[in-house]
Amino acid sequence: MLINETLFDELTAKAKESPRLRMNFNLHDSLDAKAQRLFNALEPGTVMPVHRHMASSETQVLMRGSMKVMFYDDKGQITEEYMLDNSTGNYGVQIPAGVWHSLEVLQTGTIILEIKDGPYRPLQENDILMLNPHTDNGI
Repeated sequence: MLINETLFDELTAKAKESPRLRMNFNLHDSLDAKAQRLFNALEPGTVMPVHRHMASSETQVLMRGSMKVMFYDDKGQITEEYMLDNSTGNYGVQIPAGVWHSLEVLQTGTIILEIKDGPYRPLQENDILMLNPHTDNGI
């Protein structure tokens, strides 16, 4: 498989049509794979809840576009914030296991490469940090 602009353009088109304004393209063979590798097309307005992965660190590498990644403490306060934009030389982040994080997409056509340990584990209730109990928090 060739990874190119055509693939990214097709994935972006699907993200724009999705109610969640994002779309995955898995590179791993199954949800049981020991490494979960995927492209994630993200559009401005997508809601990514503040969440954590207790069993795995996560690597996010920006392929195109721009976004902000935020790390939080247990009280929901931002502890670190990173602007990812290839034109500035900020290409990605490494998120340690158990660290609360989220992102904000700043440019249409944004795509990241995500890598986490497998197998796939859906987020549990205790892996989502509710910042405002009156909102859905986006999953």
